Amino acid sequence: MTTATTDTAPGADPTISQEQQVTSGATVWLTGLPSAGKTTIAYELAGRLREEGHRVEVLDGDEVREFISAGLGFSREDRHTNVQRIGFLAELLARNGVKALVPVIAPYADSREAVRGRHRENGTTYLEVHVATPVEVCSVRDVKGLYAKQAAGELTGLTGVDDPYEAPESPDLRIESHTQTVQESAAALHALLTEKGLA
Repeated sequence: MTTATTDTAPGADPTISQEQQVTSGATVWLTGLPSAGKTTIAYELAGRLREEGHRVEVLDGDEVREFISAGLGFSREDRHTNVQRIGFLAELLARNGVKALVPVIAPYADSREAVRGRHRENGTTYLEVHVATPVEVCSVRDVKGLYAKQAAGELTGLTGVDDPYEAPESPDLRIESHTQTVQESAAALHALLTEKGLA
C-alpha cells in the first residue's frame, strides 16, 4: 500500500496545502539608498505573503554578492553586472510562480531598465518600488556603518554620497519609510500587489 505525500514548494508555508498555494509570480524590486529600509520592508512583506499562501523569496543584495557575484567590485560596470545577475535570477523565480522580493540599491536607471526589459520580453510581472528615504535619515540609521566609514575617509564610492544614485522618475510605488512604520510600508506595498491582482 502506497501512502500519498504532498510536496511543499521551497519558500512555501508547509501548513498550507497545495490547493491554497498562490502561484502567480512577480518581481518586486525595492531600490533606494543604503540604510533606506529596503531589506526590512521586504522581509516584513515576505512574512505576510507567506501567511497568505504565496511562494516568496527575498534576494538579499549582500547574500547575492557573496554567492553569485563574488569577485565583482563597485565600479559602474560591476554594479551593472551584479544587477543583471540578480535580475536574471528574480525573473527566473517569478516566471515559475514565486514572488521575488529584491531589496537591492541598483543605483543606475539603465541597469534597472534592462532588468525591466528582460521581464517584459518574458511576459513576467515586474514592479519597481522606490524606498525614498532621504540620505540625511539613512546616514543616521547607518545600519552597516558605511556612512561613518565614508565620513572618516575609510570608504569611497558610497551610493548617494560620493557615488551617483539615479532615483526612479516613475516607480510603481514610492515609499517614504522615514514617515511611517515598517508595517505601514509593507502594507502599502501589499496594497499595490493587491491592486495588480498579485495578492
